[in-house]
Amino acid sequence: MVRGDLETLGRLLADDLTYTHASGVFDTKDSLLSSISSGRLKYKSLERVDGRVRVFGNVAIATGHAAVQAVSALQGALSLKLLFTDVWVRQPDGRWQMVAWQSTRVLEPSPAP
Repeated sequence: MVRGDLETLGRLLADDLTYTHASGVFDTKDSLLSSISSGRLKYKSLERVDGRVRVFGNVAIATGHAAVQAVSALQGALSLKLLFTDVWVRQPDGRWQMVAWQSTRVLEPSPAP
């Protein structure tokens, strides 16, 4: 996503992807790839701070915290700390594809008065 490698993302993302950003914006595979290719969404960095992956047969669920730096045409520069749930499915040909992403913004505590 940081490199904007649409070919690789096209293979990794399932055709029926549901991608819900921390802002509440919802994307499909096509709309997410379009946002990245057009520059409406530019990921500067994505860093998983911690996480856990659990595999249940042909489904893997990753959860954890991430730090994201991005630029959005709608929101400008973003520096986010997120909690995420990321769901992957092993396809019949053995490839893993992301089928769902849901993230929630972690707000920094306000300083005491």
